[in-house]
Amino acid sequence: MNSNSGAPGGRTEERDASGTRVVRAGLPEEEPYAPPLPGPVFAAHYHLPGDVADAPYAYGRDANPTWSALEEAISALESPDDDQVRTTVFSSGMGAISAALFSLLSPGDAVVLPSDGYNLLNAVAERLEGLGIDVRRAPTADGAQRELLDGARLLWIESPSNPGLDVCDIRELAAEAHRKGALVAVDNTLATPLGQRPLALGADLAVASGTKALTGHGDVLLGYVACRDAGLADRVRHWRKIVGAIPGPMEAWLAHRSLATLDVRTARQADNALALAEALAARPEVRDVRHPGRSEDPAHRLAAAQMERFGCVVSCTLPDRAFADRFLSALRLTSQATSFGGVRSTAERRGRWGGDAVPEGFVRVSCGVEDAADLVADVRQALDAAGHAGS
Repeated sequence: MNSNSGAPGGRTEERDASGTRVVRAGLPEEEPYAPPLPGPVFAAHYHLPGDVADAPYAYGRDANPTWSALEEAISALESPDDDQVRTTVFSSGMGAISAALFSLLSPGDAVVLPSDGYNLLNAVAERLEGLGIDVRRAPTADGAQRELLDGARLLWIESPSNPGLDVCDIRELAAEAHRKGALVAVDNTLATPLGQRPLALGADLAVASGTKALTGHGDVLLGYVACRDAGLADRVRHWRKIVGAIPGPMEAWLAHRSLATLDVRTARQADNALALAEALAARPEVRDVRHPGRSEDPAHRLAAAQMERFGCVVSCTLPDRAFADRFLSALRLTSQATSFGGVRSTAERRGRWGGDAVPEGFVRVSCGVEDAADLVADVRQALDAAGHAGS
């Protein structure tokens, strides 16, 4: 992938029409007096004459026209140059993650998971082990997963990782996994399809929580799995049917509506995150500032080679838990909340949830679309307030 590491947000100089694509993806042919995006279809069943084998819509757990439009749109974003990619949407990101893992793994298989990924992967790993699946764990940085691929059925990559923001070489790991006979899935939640396209880097599946930056307004729970191979897509889709992890039509419609602003939202958020990371790195009480867009970040060189934008998340470590709590309470523009990717900035001390191997003072910030100068000023005053209150 040709990229310009010096461009804000990691965007390439080469034009790829992403801004136009997100506005038009998944829309029907224009008809006189029809809405540009048809409203949600609420249906538990459909009129179904004759043979059901070729029916596009038969029952509400199998398919819905509102899902179909969203799935077509996401496929166009995840792989603009491959019209064979098939996407399946789910009721949540965990629904998508579970479908990809449990539909592809059987007792006796081995899977390689990140040891520093999304914290609910720990609970998923326990379930997998209970089913007789060999779960191998390795950190994201430095391609450590490579050493665990012998005999594996599936390699699961999270890059950038959440919450530590480490990056691995997706193309290299995917090639090595395929040489060893393993499938490759990439959790693309943080990057979004405009920031990184795992299928183009060699992955077999791109998985994401649409709850976060994809929809970006903090009002929808959603997930998806995009597959290059029709057989894999059928297995994932069948899993959705049998467990019933289906999205509501209103949620799917809201998600599709939100895609139109994905380009402008994520570009602004990436720029804001870089500005905030630089401001945090200049403060003596802040250490271990991470954002792949900073030229000083240990992941920057690799991220710039495979990402178009570096995302909205910044992480850092404050002196201790009490300092972090005072800092968060003093913020005025940034709300205390979990999740990330929304148009409104949020932050939290990740250690409050448990499950993440992070220091007590570790803070994850998700930058919204506010003015960068205002966000930076707010963080600076909150750091000052936290320091004064603790002295």
